[in-house]
Amino acid sequence: MALHKYFCTFPQELISEPIISHTLGEKFGVVPNIRAASITDTMALVAVEIEGEEAAIQLSVAYLKERGVSVEELTDGPKG
Repeated sequence: MALHKYFCTFPQELISEPIISHTLGEKFGVVPNIRAASITDTMALVAVEIEGEEAAIQLSVAYLKERGVSVEELTDGPKG
């Protein structure tokens, strides 16, 4: 199992849809864990961890992007 962290920006028209909490698990078999969120009437900013098979995670991220979500992978930064 793999685990990736992402920062997602949702446009206004997608704010009311349970894309992360429901659709990703149902459609791709991944386990999303929302770590932080800031939601207004016009935008939602969400930090989420997605756990699952690597291919399923990549498909779920592609799905988010297709729906109009801006997705940026978070890394731990340089080691040293």
